[in-house]
Amino acid sequence: MTFPANPTSASAVVGQRLRLVSGPGAAALLKGLTMPVILIAFATYLVVGIITMRVPEGTDFPGPQFFPGIIAAGLYVLAVTLVVGAIREIRATPDALTAEIEAERAEAAGEEPARPVRVDLRSFAWVVLPFLAFAFLLEFLGWIIAAGLLFWCVAKAFGATRPIHSLIVGLTLSSLAYIGFDMALGMPLPSGLFGGF
Repeated sequence: MTFPANPTSASAVVGQRLRLVSGPGAAALLKGLTMPVILIAFATYLVVGIITMRVPEGTDFPGPQFFPGIIAAGLYVLAVTLVVGAIREIRATPDALTAEIEAERAEAAGEEPARPVRVDLRSFAWVVLPFLAFAFLLEFLGWIIAAGLLFWCVAKAFGATRPIHSLIVGLTLSSLAYIGFDMALGMPLPSGLFGGF
């Protein structure tokens, strides 16, 4: 059986048993705790922003601190969940001999053994680098173009095979979000090239 080159795409893993290849110990724990640390740092940044925010007197509920507070709380909960999962995975990580025995049992039972997969750094870069570019180019390009390009890059990272389709969907969704925030909520997003800066 041949497998697609991008193991992060949904078509590459549907119906297959997978196991993430990583060694036990400090390196595996570091891999498991990287994302929770990033989430905790971002949530703490939000909390500091909420605490130092100047809210005018007489602001109605929910106010400008409400939704960032919900997001920060959600990030903390998600980070704790990821930490617990990483610790459980380290404790339950079988050694190489146990993994071989499991593969032999699966073959004897007529099942396809779990295919080892690794983190696809190329796909990871297609997600992380566009987020950084988005943060720096948002004011210049504007929400519609920047968010549309970000959607396209993330879709490519997840294995999208139709780039024009992904770009059109991304621009459509970013335009709808722009209209929703600007007209429905009265919260203008950066216009960039379309707004004359």
